Amino acid sequence: MAGNSRQWQREAGAGFDKEKTREGSCSDDGVVAETVDNVAIEMDAVTSRGTGPAAADPGSEPTALPSACETEYRVYKRRWFGLLQLTLLNIIVSWDWLTFAPVASHAARYFDTTETVVNWLSTSFMFAFTFATPAVIYLLHLGPKPSIATSAGLVLVGNWIRYAGAHSTSGGIFGVVMFGQILTGFAQALVLPAPARYSDLWFTHRGRVAATAFSSLANPLGGALGQLIVPFWVNQPSDVPRMVLYMSIISSVCAIPAFFIPAKPPSPAAPSSETPKLSLRSSAAALAGQLEFWLLAFPFAVYVGLFNSLSSLINQILLPYGFNDEEAGIAGALLIAVGLVAAAVSSPIIDRTKSFLAAVRTAVPLIAASYLAFVWMPATRSVAGPYVVMAILGAASFSLVPVAVEYLVELTHPVSPAVTSTLAWSSGQLLGGVFIIVAGALKAGEDGDPPGNMYDALVFHAVLAMVAAVPPLCLGLFGRGDKLLLRRVRSDEGSGRSSVEEGK
Repeated sequence: MAGNSRQWQREAGAGFDKEKTREGSCSDDGVVAETVDNVAIEMDAVTSRGTGPAAADPGSEPTALPSACETEYRVYKRRWFGLLQLTLLNIIVSWDWLTFAPVASHAARYFDTTETVVNWLSTSFMFAFTFATPAVIYLLHLGPKPSIATSAGLVLVGNWIRYAGAHSTSGGIFGVVMFGQILTGFAQALVLPAPARYSDLWFTHRGRVAATAFSSLANPLGGALGQLIVPFWVNQPSDVPRMVLYMSIISSVCAIPAFFIPAKPPSPAAPSSETPKLSLRSSAAALAGQLEFWLLAFPFAVYVGLFNSLSSLINQILLPYGFNDEEAGIAGALLIAVGLVAAAVSSPIIDRTKSFLAAVRTAVPLIAASYLAFVWMPATRSVAGPYVVMAILGAASFSLVPVAVEYLVELTHPVSPAVTSTLAWSSGQLLGGVFIIVAGALKAGEDGDPPGNMYDALVFHAVLAMVAAVPPLCLGLFGRGDKLLLRRVRSDEGSGRSSVEEGK
């Protein structure tokens, strides 16, 4: 174990942010500031700030602190305001993503183009996420508020630019709409990975999974709202500008409060909240050699990509078999609604039991089997088959998302959640864009049976889902069970102190 610690230190180098380096002192209010340069904060044992030693490996040096100068850990009710605002932004950016997908045929006629070109509005949204990744990691590393506020600004500007393009006097200007769409794609990049960073700062290990689930899963909820509501707004091509105007107004109402959320709690929520995080360079070095991170991050990215592809193309998958826009919208909404209920039930359980590995091993096979079964569902020409499979897929996928995001943080602590969360989500968005392009290329022509069917695309989805199921099932095998320590939980529990709730 000591060898592992030395190896970690070599990988991390002088890996802590200079901003978080403090000299040993005791302030007037009794809060201790440690000199972290001389404290060995390791992947296998993290010494908690201001509380004495956490559970550590034999031979590690705890930091001796005066008992009169212990940090007081508190959780504040105001954290719910920030969480609610982060949730609203995740809803609205996802709705922005699927603004045109549920009515792709009407949008194509309005902009005098093809459905394939309209699909690029969804695809560019995902590629914008990937392009923004370095800036997102930097902003989130500074704290959740800079990222959230920047996202809110982009939501406001992007939506009104889209409306200007859609409401042009010369008809719709597709290029202007695309530019606004890309800006909202940047906005999503800034808030979709933010829940893990926000919950790390404001919540304890007893509520982080639920908090991350609440705001992360709001993102697909926005997609569900788009799938359900947009088809009722657009009954013909000329309705497209009005629909974009509605979206601009709703987006503005949801985005403006983001500028008023608090930047950080007055005092830390838990010992791990104050653990100095590795610098970005050291975080990259640490993750590069950590097999468990990749065994979980790779399938997470694949399943996010598949979900994005399926959500974007659900109408084009079902319509050739005789389904209408409303039925396809209900299928997409069912995928998300059942998933949200499942996540609402499972997340508090995971918070209490910390059974991350069992949850992953349960959800992953169900996801893979659902994609395989869905290959034959459209051809049934009955809503029953697609609805049932979409419900199962939603329950398994949504239960996995917060677990995987938080598990990545636990396995890599003290790597910043900004790094692990952004890399996982960014990879998923990139793959989603690629999968949509590939699925579009696999779409049958007018000579297909039925014309324009996407059977080959569904086979493509199923094969990827089955392949991606293998790596997470290998977690902890082959003598690597000791690599699955919940390091952040260990840091908090090792302090022997709990957080109390303030009135504000």
